[in-house]
Amino acid sequence: MSTITAHVEQANEYKSLKDKVVVITGASSGIGRAIAIEMGRQSAKVVINYLGKPDAAEEVVHDIENEHGTALAIEADVSKSDQVQHMISQTVAQLGRVDVLVNNAGIEKESPFLEKPESDFDMVIAVNLKGPFLCTQAAARDMAKRRKGTIINISSVHEDLPFPGYSAYCAAKGGLRMLCRDLALELAPHGVNVINVAPGAINTPINERTLSDPEKKLALKREIPLGRVGEPHEVAKLVCYLASDDASYITGTTIVIDGGLMHQTGSL
Repeated sequence: MSTITAHVEQANEYKSLKDKVVVITGASSGIGRAIAIEMGRQSAKVVINYLGKPDAAEEVVHDIENEHGTALAIEADVSKSDQVQHMISQTVAQLGRVDVLVNNAGIEKESPFLEKPESDFDMVIAVNLKGPFLCTQAAARDMAKRRKGTIINISSVHEDLPFPGYSAYCAAKGGLRMLCRDLALELAPHGVNVINVAPGAINTPINERTLSDPEKKLALKREIPLGRVGEPHEVAKLVCYLASDDASYITGTTIVIDGGLMHQTGSL
């Protein structure tokens, strides 16, 4: 095999992603950004959802287009049903359909439970749990017309692993686990697969406060059997596989990518 041929085959690892329309929420940074760029490399048509940072979203679009991919940015608050409906409608109007939805948008609010403001709890649940509900409902209605589609939720190891100070986040991710399992059953007759991906510690802006503190980072790495934090592109590669036709028999489950961190629950 020539070097040129090898590079071409590597670039098109999942040929079934070619021309698939993929909507990724919260795609202007972190894991969402990595997924968007990797999907673009796999020749998917990518919708970059963002909220409040158009320059960052357009930068992702530019990066994809620079590699001869197709991308567009659509602003929407995933916790607002009218904005979600508009995002999906715009996607269908401009790209024809929705083949894959990646529910990636998420937030954290740290505080001790006894001091946690109700507003923080409401906000985390709205984005991390209600958001996937609204986006999945809107996208799945389009997918059901063709009896084919894939929903991938970016969950967290904290759908199973307690995390003191982050009760709302854990509750949302635990809820997302059951939402995935229920919707996998409800949507299977419509040809729609639903899968959770549960990253552990990943080198992203949402983890910056921990990873920028040498002592906290070292303590975290000691909890991970592989001895390191993960990188966004590693999650992106997994998501691309799950979005491809090669993974068409996977639904209703959580795929963990955590370097072994879940050993704390006895799951390793």
